[in-house]
Amino acid sequence: MKKVIVSLAAVAMAVAAMSCTTISPRMVTSNTVGSKTGQASGMLLFGVLPLTSADWSLSTACRSAGITKVATVDTKVNSILGIIVTNTTIVTGE
Repeated sequence: MKKVIVSLAAVAMAVAAMSCTTISPRMVTSNTVGSKTGQASGMLLFGVLPLTSADWSLSTACRSAGITKVATVDTKVNSILGIIVTNTTIVTGE
């Protein structure tokens, strides 16, 4: 019974380690950060097949918040077991 519990705990830890979110800076300009933040996201199956509108472009993120002067651009990737992957572009500026 103890081996079963230890095995289940190991599997649970492995599954938890496979689901992760990373945020990476992509660009910084000399413009002021400002108060506006725009986001654009797309969800993919196995990282390649679009499940939703897969437009996480910089221009879409800017349009969502009315940003005309970009200060920073970040990319957020959330992966659930490598099966469902969500990519998000985050833009700040004025």
